[in-house]
Parts: sequence; structure tokens; C-alpha cells
Amino acid sequence: MAQMIALVPAAGSGSRFGAPSPKQYLQLNGRPLMWHALATLAAVPAIDKVAVVISPQDEWFDDFDWRLPKLEVHRVGGASRALSVANGLAALAPGEDDWVLVHDAARCCLSVAAVERLIAALAGHPVGGLLALPVPDTVKRADAEGHVAATVPRNALWLAQTPQMFRAGLLARALGEGAAEDITDEASAVERQGLKPLLVEGDAQNFKVTYPRDLALAKAILAARGEQ
Repeated sequence: MAQMIALVPAAGSGSRFGAPSPKQYLQLNGRPLMWHALATLAAVPAIDKVAVVISPQDEWFDDFDWRLPKLEVHRVGGASRALSVANGLAALAPGEDDWVLVHDAARCCLSVAAVERLIAALAGHPVGGLLALPVPDTVKRADAEGHVAATVPRNALWLAQTPQMFRAGLLARALGEGAAEDITDEASAVERQGLKPLLVEGDAQNFKVTYPRDLALAKAILAARGEQ
């Protein structure tokens, strides 16, 4: 029977955050930021294993308590997200048909319900897919001077989220053939194989913490869930 593996690449430096440590280790409600994402993934009954991929030079991971069910750590992170995921897959050596759910370490407000919705939607799907949100606002394209160049129709536009869920063999091949800097998520690598991942509606609370001001919003969301 196929396994279901959550893979969390966490080898990034978080340079845009401007903190002394990578943002995945910043404190949120007394825990490192990415602990909340790992805990959610571990709480999904269908997920068999939660693998976090960190840099071989990581100086922070061992400073924290990571006692979570299903969790294992691989110090094989690369210089890009795509390389970290590819290296993580090589270390895990999953079966060709095992499902892999790749999730951003900085999306700390992921819910179990959203993950289960993704898993249910992709059961039996030939390609796989990802959580995403339809674009709710009017979209403007800017010119080089920062003026509006055009208003872009939003009816078919979605904002990609994670987890992004694909069969291990397909994902490994897609990343192996295109693990370049311009591969910003797993779906785009799969799309380069001529395939069409399924868009599964996600949750606005599943946002990516990118700047210091985002921590206050993440704290408020977790508090509303009773996660103090």
C-alpha cells in the first residue's frame, strides 16, 4: 500500500526577514515557527511520515524540542528549494507510487482540515495537485516606472499554497530534469512535464510568513484556534 509522506524543506536562510536566525526558528507562541506546521502534518492520520530537510550547516535545529510523532530529520538541504526537495526525496527513497506532500516551513497556520481536503481531492488523481486560493482582488500589471500598465483579468488566477502533493516518482523526475533557480514550487516542475496539477481550494489562513509583521497575524490565528 502506498505511503503518504510530508516533506518540509527548511534549509533557507530567510534573508528577507532580517532576523539573526532563519525565520523557521523564530519563536511563535513558545515554539519555533515551523514546529506548528510540522505538528499539524503529524496530526493528519493519513500521513505516515513527516520529514524535515535542513541544511548540513544548520546551527539552530538542535536547540529546540522537536518531539513530535512521525518526525524525522534529514540534513541534506540544498541551495534552492528544488534541490532541498530533490535531496530529501533521495534520502527518503520512497516508492514510485508513494504520495509526497511538500509544505513550506513558514506556512505555520496550516490546518488539518485543509490537508485532509487536499488528500481527499487527489485520491486516484493521475497527476496530483496543490492547495491554492482564487485571486480575490483586482490585479494590476506595473510598468518599469511603477505605473499601471494593465489590469489583468483575475477569473482564472489562483495563488499557489502548500502542501503540494504528487507521486514520489513523478516528483523526483520533474525536479531532476528542472531543479533550477526558476523552479519556485513543485507544481511548476510538474507542469514542465506537460502535466496539469489539480487546484484544490485552500484557506486564507494558510499564508506564508515572510516579513516580521506577519508574525502578529500568525499569532492571532493560532490564538483563535486555542493554540496559545
